[in-house]
Amino acid sequence: MELRLDVARQADVAVVRCRGRIVFGQEVDELRLTVLSLFKETNRVVLHLAGIEQIDSEGLAALVGLFISARNRGGELKLADLSSKTWEVLRVTRLDEVFEIYKSESEAVDSFLRPKAAAAGNKKPA
Repeated sequence: MELRLDVARQADVAVVRCRGRIVFGQEVDELRLTVLSLFKETNRVVLHLAGIEQIDSEGLAALVGLFISARNRGGELKLADLSSKTWEVLRVTRLDEVFEIYKSESEAVDSFLRPKAAAAGNKKPA
């Protein structure tokens, strides 16, 4: 299944709802272009990954690259509502220690609105 991206905005936060695969080729390119264009409008982006069925090494590299791009712009990229497959890949590669991961989209969006000390990421999906 090819990657489908739906962008929504909540306050000053862009939410990208992803469905399908984040794999080498067009899917990774589309994700990169979409998120990088959003960074021109806001420095707060949430990737909602519940609908991701497959992610490969190029997909992981894209997530890391987008994370770095966000930081270089003084922004943040957070992950929300990971599928079990995506969660497992992030856990095995230890990238779950790099990203702020939230159980739900609303928790991820709310984390941008709370003071830094109160925001708690890296919550394993239920």
